[in-house]
Amino acid sequence: MLESYDLHNIMVIDIETVPQHASFDEMPPLMQTLWDKKTQYQRKEETAAEYYRNAGILSEFGKIICISVGIFTTAGGLRVKSFGGHNEKELLIDFAHMLSGVSPNLILCGHNAKEFDFPYICRRMLVNAVPMPIQLQLHGKKPWEIAHLDTMELWKCGDYKNYTSLNLLAAIFNIPTPKDDIDGSMVGHVYWVENQLERICAYCQKDVVATAQLLKRYRGEELIPDDLITIV
Repeated sequence: MLESYDLHNIMVIDIETVPQHASFDEMPPLMQTLWDKKTQYQRKEETAAEYYRNAGILSEFGKIICISVGIFTTAGGLRVKSFGGHNEKELLIDFAHMLSGVSPNLILCGHNAKEFDFPYICRRMLVNAVPMPIQLQLHGKKPWEIAHLDTMELWKCGDYKNYTSLNLLAAIFNIPTPKDDIDGSMVGHVYWVENQLERICAYCQKDVVATAQLLKRYRGEELIPDDLITIV
């Protein structure tokens, strides 16, 4: 699988998102009403205010606080960089500027990225009036013209029923991952309550590394040694 791809033309991406406000009460009244309607069938017995902790997963009510990217080096390593910050527009501008300086045919890769990361980035760029890089422009393209890879989609092998987490795939492919004190469900709390953006960026970078290692496993190749993984 993936043997025909040039790893040096692939950029691995992961994003971290949080609710746009620290709490439901801080949202404008109109957005509170729209949030209530949007989530009414998902909340079960929770109120709209209680369910607001999940607002980061919806691009209309969340924002991006970190985009981490990884590129494969000619020395057989991985170079990882993060675009993180409290100002989402500035973060997206920096990310778009970076993509403008690389090949327009660059392949973007992530885990569940076709369903989440890529559309989320595009929508938040639209909201923030940030010109969309050519690598994210999908309108009018045929499926085979879109240079995106999704490690979860690849694992499905044509099956459309199940979600498989990156952590599970890392475990079955024997990809070592550090035991963190944070997971995806905690990102909003770590950001809004603990004010630890750097900790979230570090978590995001580790997912990029795990996804890159998964690509190597899919290709039947050895993992990238730790000493060849560089965080910049």
